[in-house]
Amino acid sequence: MSIKSIAAKLFAQYIHNKVQNWATKPVETQEKVFRDLIAQAKHTQFGNDHDFAHIKTFQDFAAKVPIRDYEQLRSYVDQVVKGEADILWKGKPIYFAKTSGTTSGAKYIPLTKESMPYHIEAARNAILSYIHETGKADFVDGKMIFLQGSPILEEKNGIKLGRLSGIVAHFVPKYLQKNRMPSWETNCIEDWETKVDAIVEETFNENMTVISGIPSWVQMYFEKLQQKGNKPVGEIFKNFNLFIYGGVNYEPYRAKFENLIGRKVDSIELFPASEGFFAYQDSQKEKGMLLLLNSGIFYEFVKAEEFFTENPRRYTIGEVELGVNYVLLLTTNAGLWAYNIGDTVQFTSLNPYRVIVSGRIKHYISAFGEHVIGKEVESALKEAMEDTDVRVNEFTVAPQITPNQGLPYHEWFIEFENEPENLEDFALKIDQAMRKQNTYYDDLIVGNVLRAVVITKVAKNGFQEYMKSIGKLGGQNKLPRLANDRKIADFFK
Repeated sequence: MSIKSIAAKLFAQYIHNKVQNWATKPVETQEKVFRDLIAQAKHTQFGNDHDFAHIKTFQDFAAKVPIRDYEQLRSYVDQVVKGEADILWKGKPIYFAKTSGTTSGAKYIPLTKESMPYHIEAARNAILSYIHETGKADFVDGKMIFLQGSPILEEKNGIKLGRLSGIVAHFVPKYLQKNRMPSWETNCIEDWETKVDAIVEETFNENMTVISGIPSWVQMYFEKLQQKGNKPVGEIFKNFNLFIYGGVNYEPYRAKFENLIGRKVDSIELFPASEGFFAYQDSQKEKGMLLLLNSGIFYEFVKAEEFFTENPRRYTIGEVELGVNYVLLLTTNAGLWAYNIGDTVQFTSLNPYRVIVSGRIKHYISAFGEHVIGKEVESALKEAMEDTDVRVNEFTVAPQITPNQGLPYHEWFIEFENEPENLEDFALKIDQAMRKQNTYYDDLIVGNVLRAVVITKVAKNGFQEYMKSIGKLGGQNKLPRLANDRKIADFFK
């Protein structure tokens, strides 16, 4: 065992103890975060407009600060982007994370000197948590790759901006810089396909031990490695044993990845976003990710089924229940206040508080009142694939309201790596799994309002072509698992 791996184990123990300190006092921890946030923003424009001087309790806050999404907060953000100080948070942000909005064009999410360190700390602690639990630390001596956006930053009114993953690249700890790949020059390549080709060339003969990125884009990297080496990725990188991912559920990809790698590897799930780093998988044995309650973020939760009603109830951490689908709201030390990030979560544990990402509040199918969410379609596909050789590269689901004949249905667009022997039987398995999970959907099938799932096969690399057509190939971009319209579906028709 190297000195570096011994040091990693000792540091992992230290961090584990620190995490336990706040994880065992969740309500108290969140109350302290809440008080600190209000105190620090009391004299900002937002604080003055919302009477922060008289906010003493969460009830005061909920009464004075309405739930907002980006568009509703935009008048404040626009002032920050113009270079004005003390608007949403004290002073000015040090960065803007630039993301592509669906309705608002580019979105500029502020990152402050208070919020930025938590993005770095959380990613580090996820790895240290893994080391502490498993005792595995040898991978720290090998090379690590993080597939991410370009670190080249623009500037707007004196504030640097770029993709979050590109900004984070500027904060790689010194002790990781020698191990980290790809090179700075390769990381700066804008075209995603060109970049992946360069990464393959640069890493092919290296001792890669950790690989990280969004599964759909790592899959492209693995396929190109396999083509170049004409053997599984696990034989090319014999010491590769840890995959770190975030952004989407890994389960639909797991069988394909194990086939590409040639064996199973451990994985760590992360829950980061431009707005904050919310959770990471702290255990290989327990379901869900540890919600980070001591990272400058105060969380609120609204039951998804109540979200679009007038004045839905807002819950704090001590009031949540297991298995309920909640819309996640954030108040952060980057100046977001009761902010709707758009993600929905479910708690898998209340001691400590662990969550899974169940979907997006805007990504659902309810064309007939079925209220189908992302978690349900992913679980249904996983169940249908169990004990089969079927492997799926990518998929999305849309309602077909006006078919040429017969009843309406949910249309599943699937790009198979290994197709099922009988497509109709496979579709029926998916349908049965959906009916078990969602009583509204089951009622519509029983009542002859809908017919069973219909699968439409998508050609190899079809989803990559779709993402390229909308300018979102690679990086942190993700394909929606489902939609209540047919914008994606029409691309394949």
